[in-house]
Amino acid sequence: MSTAASLHQSRKRKNAVMMALCVIAAGIGLAWLALILGALIYKGLSGVSLSVFTEMTPPPGDAGGLLNAIYGSIIMTIIGILVGTPIGVLAGTYMAEYGRFSRLTTVVRFINDILLSAPSIIVGLFVYELLVRPMGHFSAIAGAVALSILVIPVVVRTTEDMLNLVPNALREAGTAIGAPRWVVIRSVAYRAALSGIVTGILLAIARISGETAPLLFTALNNQFWSSNLNAPMASLPVTIFQFALSPYEEWQQLAWTGALIITLTVLGLSIFARSLTGRREDR
Repeated sequence: MSTAASLHQSRKRKNAVMMALCVIAAGIGLAWLALILGALIYKGLSGVSLSVFTEMTPPPGDAGGLLNAIYGSIIMTIIGILVGTPIGVLAGTYMAEYGRFSRLTTVVRFINDILLSAPSIIVGLFVYELLVRPMGHFSAIAGAVALSILVIPVVVRTTEDMLNLVPNALREAGTAIGAPRWVVIRSVAYRAALSGIVTGILLAIARISGETAPLLFTALNNQFWSSNLNAPMASLPVTIFQFALSPYEEWQQLAWTGALIITLTVLGLSIFARSLTGRREDR
């Protein structure tokens, strides 16, 4: 056998071994994911009923629902997105359009990467010192601020990346017809990167929808219905955390059901975000 043929056979064997190892590793990861989702569906689906969406969280040992927790999560998530998204989009726009090569952009990108990987409990402690202690009580406002801080780095990163992918030829075409720079950014760059920016916002929603640690230090919880933003407010993640640790079967069942609701919501948002990305690539 010639040297070239021997080398070819050796490379084929190495490729087969590495391919097998990659398949095994992927299979192990998918198996754990399937086990987690299977257990969640098996234990959570049995508790899904109309009362979950129409009744308040119950006292110990009694039946009830998660209406106040679902309402609180939706309210604080919406406020967090409304506050964090404009800041993130504007910061990402500056980094991609105005200060792409400036030193300030390098510093902002470094800080943004730190925030992106920082544990959410640190954000909760920061907002606790910033708002909760001076106010003297927990509140939904503090919880929404904590969630908005978690939203900002996700939106900044996706906005910057999506705007950097827009061809400069499109910007030059807008400039060539005499359009000001802000008009070019709004009408050309934003329109070309819209699906990617929306994907980033959806991913930010998916991230904060299951956060527990920052809400424990800010919004705390509330066993009753509360629409007062200046008072403690219930949320699904904190309710799941408390009910899962309780010795009451009714609470534990509600915890499984709440976890299933959050998981399905996050999966739905992730699938929708991927579909938006796929449409952009098809264009």
